[in-house]
Amino acid sequence: MEVAVANEDRPDDLERRRSDLEKALAARRPAKRDGGEGKEQGSVAGVGNALRLSSEFVAGVAVGAALGWFIDRYAGTSPWGLIVFLLLGFGAGVLNVLRSAGLIAEFGTQSPKGDKDLREK
Repeated sequence: MEVAVANEDRPDDLERRRSDLEKALAARRPAKRDGGEGKEQGSVAGVGNALRLSSEFVAGVAVGAALGWFIDRYAGTSPWGLIVFLLLGFGAGVLNVLRSAGLIAEFGTQSPKGDKDLREK
């Protein structure tokens, strides 16, 4: 039994196909704003986004804990105010992070996909 290869690739044919593929990929890539490689700029932007999201989360938890502590201090409900408002701050921090990341829409606005608002159902 002999297997015949119908389309044998020659080195010049492979080189032509590779260059065609590179041209097609270059046409589909978004253009760089600075004309450079852009790797350093992308990592700096990622660090900036991470700091923004983490600060929003920490701020929500800190505000919740501070409110709970003040309520405990003036109402004498220690430690329940701190516990309740710490949990509320945690929830608010998570919600702020999800909104900033664009994973959920603000209240009363439509989602990015154009779905109808939940209030309209």
